[in-house]
Amino acid sequence: MQYIYQPAANNDAYTLLLLHGTGGDEKDLLPLAPVLAKDFHVLSLRGNVSEHGMPRFFRRLGMGIFDEEDVHFRTHEMVHFIRQLAAEKGFDSNKTVAAGYSNGANIAGAVLMLYPELLAGAVLFRPMQPLQGIEDPFDTSRQQPVFMSSGTQDGTVNAADTEAYATLLSASGFRVSAHHINTGHNLTQQDIDLAASWIKENFK
Repeated sequence: MQYIYQPAANNDAYTLLLLHGTGGDEKDLLPLAPVLAKDFHVLSLRGNVSEHGMPRFFRRLGMGIFDEEDVHFRTHEMVHFIRQLAAEKGFDSNKTVAAGYSNGANIAGAVLMLYPELLAGAVLFRPMQPLQGIEDPFDTSRQQPVFMSSGTQDGTVNAADTEAYATLLSASGFRVSAHHINTGHNLTQQDIDLAASWIKENFK
């Protein structure tokens, strides 16, 4: 995968994993890194899927309809890449905090579902539930914190679906902090400020 890695001064620091939205790339969310978590390693990835020339992390069949087979494949692919890169760069993959927007939030959510042991926590901006029908109980031993922010005027994400997603994650052992912001699908300063405070509180 194409990526940008910026090591922190402290080798034992957490790693902030940045995951862009549809049409973005590994440079998109980099300006957020020093605001969200200035003392973290930073790893920013580019999705391996192209939709009409726009990078994504997995395929979709239509607006809001995900190719779940591809979600599984791309999630496994990304986690394998992160673990390999962690061994190469010397950071602890289990001290990774994902921060994803839209499609990036959805692949981060897939990691939470399929590899609940990996992430130390996750920031999900404008997320949608990436996988349906997961009935097996997750490994709830870590009880990682998860930040979610949705837009009350978001025409892309259904509010009821977001509530159901938050409930699923909570029932699966994650400590969910959900925020509803008076905006659309776009990312706002309020999202960033809330997420930065949340990271500071949970990953000192």
